[in-house]
Amino acid sequence: MNVDIPELVRLRTQRPEAVAEAAARRRRRPLLDDNGRLMIVAADHPARGALGVGDRKLAMANRADLLERLCLALDRPGVDGVLATADILDDLLLLGALDNKVVMGSMNRGGLQGASFELDDRFTGHRAEDIERLRFDAGKLLLRVDYDDPGSLTTLESTARAIDDMAARRLPVFVEPFLSSRTPEGRVRNDLSAEAVTKSIAIASGLGGTSAYTWLKLPVTENPDDMAEVMRTSTLPAVLLGGEVGEDQDGAYEKWRGALQLPTVRGLVVGRSLLYPADGDVAAAVDTAVGLL
Repeated sequence: MNVDIPELVRLRTQRPEAVAEAAARRRRRPLLDDNGRLMIVAADHPARGALGVGDRKLAMANRADLLERLCLALDRPGVDGVLATADILDDLLLLGALDNKVVMGSMNRGGLQGASFELDDRFTGHRAEDIERLRFDAGKLLLRVDYDDPGSLTTLESTARAIDDMAARRLPVFVEPFLSSRTPEGRVRNDLSAEAVTKSIAIASGLGGTSAYTWLKLPVTENPDDMAEVMRTSTLPAVLLGGEVGEDQDGAYEKWRGALQLPTVRGLVVGRSLLYPADGDVAAAVDTAVGLL
């Protein structure tokens, strides 16, 4: 799809209500189809100031290019939907790209990449009432906990209340937990050891007044062989996240392949590694990921 930026700007300028109208007429589908699996393309990175892909620091800064990549990915067989912030989902609604797709709103983007307050993941994106009002299908939130940062308690509490708000509306919420810390240089590092991921699952699973609508969005551990034991920590359904773009994309596929066989793992939520593959072939990257399911 060639994205007509002037037309999007015209609609936003002259008919801002067109977004709500497009959301109201969007054809919806169940969260899971007959195979019980999910393949979601993620594009909520820009709102946290995370625009880089590999060594390209501003790869996601070209909105027309990003939208074209998203439309291409969403049109591939087996792709169930998209995870994004309001600005991107509004564009996709106006483009008519979200019919019969699962739409997930990104809820907390306050922890800007590289900021002194990066671990203060405040809820600056979709609220539960926004997701309900726009007839979206789920929400996603990021939960990074640093045992040395007292502010993590505030993050835990606000996350629990967001889970409660979503459950009150019978809307699924995908919680992406990490145990995190700062390096001596001040950069935030997520611990992907088996012990850390196990603890993060245990913490996230117990938040809120009910876990009935809670899903987990989890990384594959440093040693993929640890995933079978790690995933025994909870009965909550889970999807795997894609992580950073690396040179060894085939290796990433192999990590996902093994973990996708585990009983609680229901699918993939992957962003930059599919939208900006090293060889530039978005369709082939998406099709390979879908094939793993």
